[in-house]
Amino acid sequence: MSSNKFNRYLKVIVASLKGEEHDFTQGSLRTAIVLLAIPMILEMMMESVFAVVDIFFVNKLGPEATSIVGLTESVITIVYSIGIGLSAAATAMVARRIGEKNRREASESGKQAIVLGLIVTVLISIPGLVFAPNILRLMGAEEHAIAMGAGYTQWMFGSSLVIIMLFLINGIFRGAGNAAIAMQSLWLANIINIILDPIFIFGWGPVPAMGLEGAAIATVTGRGIGVLFQLYHLLRGSGMLRIEIRPFLPRWDIIRGLVKIASPAAFQFMIASASWIVLAALVARYGSDASAGYQTAIRILLFFILPAWGLSNAAATLVGQNLGAGLPARAEQSVVLTATYNAVFMASVTVFFLVFGKAVIQFFIEDHTSAQYTYALEAIRIMSAGYIFYGIGMVVTQAFNGAGDTRTPTMINFVGFWLFQIPIALLMALVLNWGPTGAFLAIPIAEMFIAIAGIILFRSGRWKTIAV
Repeated sequence: MSSNKFNRYLKVIVASLKGEEHDFTQGSLRTAIVLLAIPMILEMMMESVFAVVDIFFVNKLGPEATSIVGLTESVITIVYSIGIGLSAAATAMVARRIGEKNRREASESGKQAIVLGLIVTVLISIPGLVFAPNILRLMGAEEHAIAMGAGYTQWMFGSSLVIIMLFLINGIFRGAGNAAIAMQSLWLANIINIILDPIFIFGWGPVPAMGLEGAAIATVTGRGIGVLFQLYHLLRGSGMLRIEIRPFLPRWDIIRGLVKIASPAAFQFMIASASWIVLAALVARYGSDASAGYQTAIRILLFFILPAWGLSNAAATLVGQNLGAGLPARAEQSVVLTATYNAVFMASVTVFFLVFGKAVIQFFIEDHTSAQYTYALEAIRIMSAGYIFYGIGMVVTQAFNGAGDTRTPTMINFVGFWLFQIPIALLMALVLNWGPTGAFLAIPIAEMFIAIAGIILFRSGRWKTIAV
């Protein structure tokens, strides 16, 4: 590689990390994807670090604690789904206004998305706080595990505000094309979580050991500081957007538009999340070791899936802005390129787990002869087989969402997860008596169907005509 070409690549990478303003409706699409994808990938890697760091330390408290964390996360993905749905709506609307070169309305759309997020948070936090033990019991957790982990579950549901705002405000920045600030907020939140996790869980100096509840407090603290960082930059006007505090009143025309996009988007992710809840409960039927092994494998797999999701978010921004600029062909081309890159990345991850899966699991589970270790190794090898399909499917899904067509991927998810994944898992686990293995196998089968269905509907081109 010549020094001039290397310098050009280096310049693009530095620009992406600094969050410099760029018009993504012009110039090289490959450059645009890199400018957006690098900070988005790093952002999603940091989101997955939350899960990996927690499971690393919580595993030291025993399989019951690991099971509680996994079961709680399975349920609280409903909160994540709402946050992701609101984020998808904010990204689509802000990106469309930016593509139209209307920064004032882009900022107003971001403000109204925050108003909507505050309203929704109140409705979901209180039930989670009150009914945490009942939720764990419904998920199949054992009574002594519930006694240990109810406080953890209450903390996580009580922090719904910071969870939703972290997703939502990052969606605003991504829609504006400023992925660097979204990345920086997750990095800050994760550094704080990594520092506080062992201190709060095991104790240090004057800080008492809080066990499983300490893991939740560390996570909530890190995410809360990340949200404060986001708000500082929104109010300061970093990049293309600046949110004015006054007047901070609802504009129902914008909120109705956000709800129109966000409600199917949230339902889209709820469908997927609910199916994961069913799978987690199904595996939990076979004891804490099976549940803990499965949850450990899920956390590790998420570490690699979320970076690919970050690359997919680049497609959402490019689709939204280019449709706003009246360039549907450029929007479509950006999706094809991004899907290609994601497929190559996910294929390499599949090979990695086939070769090094055992070493990865051994790092997280010290007892290599335990049932938890056996289940985790089997789960990670089976589930990673569907990575290529997942990589392509998530790009197509985000392309629909970036265009504001959140209904199409919602229907795909409903059929893929509830008419394929769940029945297949129940059939293989309970009827064929394959146990947890049946639940593991259902995952790559469903992902293959979702990817194929998404490609077919994307090629129909209806998403290009959606008004936002």
